[in-house]
Amino acid sequence: METPDGPWAWGVLAAVMLTQGLSLGFPSCIGIFYTDIQSSFQASNTETSWFPSIIMAVLHAGGPLCTIMVERFGCRATVMVGGLLCGVGMVTSSFSQTIIHLYLSAGLVGGLGLCFCFQAGITVLGYYFIRRRTLANSFASVGSSIGMALWPLASQHLLETMGWRGSFLLFGGVLLNCCVCGAIMRPVRTPEPAHEKEALAPEAPNGIKHKVEKTEKGKGFQRYMAFDLLFGHRRYQIYSIGVTWMFLGFVLPLFYLVPYATNNDIDETNAALLLSLVGFMNIFMRPVAGLVSQQKVFHGRLIYLFSVAVILNGLSNLVCAIWVSFPAFLTYCALYSITMSFIGSLIFQVLMDTVGMKRFPGAFGLFTILASITIMAGPPLAGLLVDITGQYGLVFYASSIAVTSSGLFMGLASFTVDRREAKARRCSQRPTEATDKKDNGGTIYSPCKQEDFVL
Repeated sequence: METPDGPWAWGVLAAVMLTQGLSLGFPSCIGIFYTDIQSSFQASNTETSWFPSIIMAVLHAGGPLCTIMVERFGCRATVMVGGLLCGVGMVTSSFSQTIIHLYLSAGLVGGLGLCFCFQAGITVLGYYFIRRRTLANSFASVGSSIGMALWPLASQHLLETMGWRGSFLLFGGVLLNCCVCGAIMRPVRTPEPAHEKEALAPEAPNGIKHKVEKTEKGKGFQRYMAFDLLFGHRRYQIYSIGVTWMFLGFVLPLFYLVPYATNNDIDETNAALLLSLVGFMNIFMRPVAGLVSQQKVFHGRLIYLFSVAVILNGLSNLVCAIWVSFPAFLTYCALYSITMSFIGSLIFQVLMDTVGMKRFPGAFGLFTILASITIMAGPPLAGLLVDITGQYGLVFYASSIAVTSSGLFMGLASFTVDRREAKARRCSQRPTEATDKKDNGGTIYSPCKQEDFVL
């Protein structure tokens, strides 16, 4: 059995990077096949949009099932089963006769396989890395960036030579490599309690330890779906609602950028290069995001760095919506990829810091279930908007509104909680005789209210 922060941890990190590239890179290239799949099945934009929507939703909603698999069989077996499901789903999808068959094969079966590979990989990193967990998550996310850069280029080439069916058949064989990555993920010793206490109670900028009594134990169903945290942990509530809200618009550009570009007379090859540009910039920016987030100035403030990145990501969509030209698309991809790098590097680290590793699997399971709701709803709603108006640009306006507002919510709500914690701390530390005041009748009044102590 391996030890955390040991030499084998870096081999596991490399395996997780490859797994991320395979499992998260593939959904980013679906936009390349969007028009061909639509023509092949004579489907509307709404019907075609359900395909990437189902893949992304199952990839996230399978969290609780993945958690059960990890606890029963370990991360190694879970990733290997995921790779097998991916291969079977994609090979089967290449023989689809209706778009419903595509939903079930690549969407449901393939999406569940992607879920197992992706989420089990994220979980195993949390156990293999303690001191450098943020940096490890950032480097792991580089894998998805490499996938985002290479999948669109490979997809465009394969589409021109083999069609979408032949491409999906080949993708099935490629995704089977996740089984090899899973074999590298040996069991690891559970971190020492001292580390867990540190993770469970991250210190805020004002010196107050966050409320942790409801994150220390998870029994029964709560181990897989942490509803107790959703209803009793203020910071988990804010983060879960904010990220769920964000995903309503965050994934839309990945699916609609290529159709939007080709609809505005941009060559299909150049349109595919736009997605690759996002991926290539992520390769270099995600490690930078990880290093920035480890600076002392952001200790206990990662939620604010994350919120700013979300706000800027949402605003970047306005560039693409207002200014329609190839230089505008290039500018948009640069801005989108920089902010996306910070979001991808921090999204799981903020969750780990919020609830700690003991509750992370259950918190992660519920977190992904909630996110899957808006991930599934977003693309079909955007497709309906395009069917009604015939304008892809409105999708980017809608994405901007959803993402920007979610970032504002997370930032302001977290600031409110920090202010309340700071006030509660000041009230608890002041001596009664120094803080209490008497009126003329001798009644004692305290400047601190009872609700100031409720976090």
